[in-house]
Amino acid sequence: MFRKVREQEQTISILVNNQPGVLSRVGGVFGRHGYNIKSLCVAETKNPEVSRITLTSESDPEFTEKIKKQLEKLVDVIAISDLSGQAYIQRELMLIGVTVKERMHSELLRAIEMFGCKIVTMTPDYFILEITGLQDETAAVLKYFQSFGVEEINRTGSIVVQRNRPQGKI
Repeated sequence: MFRKVREQEQTISILVNNQPGVLSRVGGVFGRHGYNIKSLCVAETKNPEVSRITLTSESDPEFTEKIKKQLEKLVDVIAISDLSGQAYIQRELMLIGVTVKERMHSELLRAIEMFGCKIVTMTPDYFILEITGLQDETAAVLKYFQSFGVEEINRTGSIVVQRNRPQGKI
């Protein structure tokens, strides 16, 4: 009898050389192993020659270990850290475009204040809002604003920083 390992959200941070094609090679490792990436965020670090890839996925920890070993074989990978189960600060940025109906204007403004949203730009009938928070928080805000008429959504995916001072390169 096989015991199915329970999948859970895994968060991995990867430092890579900031070179063309690196993200493609990293993504190829995940694709070849059937690893579905839930969110992916890539940006330069304080050193412009190095980028950080932060990704989350639903998988079991053993599978994540296999992926990490495959990633370590890539030339442009500098360091990998599995942050799953560790103390870290996680945020996601979301921009949403919301239709503003005259009769709902005051209710929309109350909701914006209640959720701590920022109005990035607005016209009399359309607001673009900025929301920053945990994934569950941004999802809850999005669900609430759906009733107003969300026209457009764009999200960063998770970014994370270890709560404690990191050891080594990552």
